This record gives sequence, C-alpha cells and structure tokens, in this order.
Amino acid sequence: MIMLITGGVKAGKSRRALDIARKEWGSPISFIATAEVLDEEMRRRIVRHQEERYALGGFVTIEEPIALDKAIAAAGQYAVVDCIPMWINNLMYYQREADFQRLLDDFIKSIVHGIVVSNETGLGNIPFDETTRRYNLLLAEANRKIAAAADTVELMVAGIPLKVK
Repeated sequence: MIMLITGGVKAGKSRRALDIARKEWGSPISFIATAEVLDEEMRRRIVRHQEERYALGGFVTIEEPIALDKAIAAAGQYAVVDCIPMWINNLMYYQREADFQRLLDDFIKSIVHGIVVSNETGLGNIPFDETTRRYNLLLAEANRKIAAAADTVELMVAGIPLKVK
C-alpha cells in the first residue's frame, strides 16, 4: 500500500501519517526524514518532530536528504517519508535538479508499503522569482507522479483528512 498525504503547511499531515502508520503497521516503522539542519529554526522544528516520534514510540529514524530509494531499501517493510518539499529543497540546495527525474522515479519504484508526506502547491499566487517558480514546478510534478503511483491520496485541510483517491 502506498499513500500520499498532501495539504498546506501545518495542516496536520505528519501527525496523520504517524497515526496511520502506527494503527496499520505496528512497529518498528522506519521514518525517513529529509530535512537537514541549515538554520536555528529548522533545528527547532527537527527536534520537535523527533520528540513527537519518540513520544509515540515504535519509529526508527533514517535521515536521507537526497537518495530516497536507498533510504527505502534500508527501511525494511514499512516507511513514512516526510517530506517531499524538503527533498526538493535539498535537490535545489545541493544543485541536483538535473537528477530530479531519475531520483524521483527510483524512489517511486522502490516503495512497497509507504506513507509519503508532501505539501500541496499551486493553491496560491504565482511567485515573482524564478527560483520559487522552479521549486513549485518540481514539487507539483513530484506530487503528480507520487499520487499516480499511490493507492490512496488524502488532502489535509485544517487537520481534517479529505479522501482524494
């Protein structure tokens, strides 16, 4: 089973993924974290998420900013991947955009039982700068491809899941 949970920033996507994983799979569950500490705010956010997973129990964290297929291979049978927007950030930060299609396709082929967390893009205005527009295009394409491969897609709105697929 592959599930995509998408929605706005802070809509409850990560918590929903953790709750579903614990309910459906038990433990241990691999949690593939794509975020890296690049500033103090991100450090605080990562610590908060680590504490949340620790409090829930049953999660083994695998940190992987780029090669999600390799993280899936190391994860075992069940994995939560959080999150695709940070993965896109990493590709841009490390100047790996040319590898986007291959890395995305390799990731999608590698998933057997997984919950993928992403942000929905395209619900707001068109950004004025080229870098942000490029980011939005990559994220939108990743979301479309993951959604096509997924058995289930949910859109989180204000903490409420809406079934899309």
